[in-house]
Amino acid sequence: MKNYFSIRLKLSSACLVLLLGGCAADPVPVSGPAPILSGEQMLRESQGIASLGDRWKKGKQLVDRGNVLVRQGQNQIDEGNRLIEEGQKIQRESEESYKNIKN
Repeated sequence: MKNYFSIRLKLSSACLVLLLGGCAADPVPVSGPAPILSGEQMLRESQGIASLGDRWKKGKQLVDRGNVLVRQGQNQIDEGNRLIEEGQKIQRESEESYKNIKN
């Protein structure tokens, strides 16, 4: 029973300390209404946003152009590999024909 009252006293004390600490803390400032923008400020901001949009479009064009070049390059590599394989096949056949003539 004594233990129960001791725990209850400690919990009550802890709650009191937390309550007083919460009351003593600085209040959270409430933000007021947003300031009204002037027409000139809105124009400057919209021009900045338009500039970002134009820059993004230029970047997109570069990406698209790069992808086209990569595809063209890959097609050329594939064609080059095909020519190499065909040339090596002709070389092997020629060497075998030469060996057959020699024997």
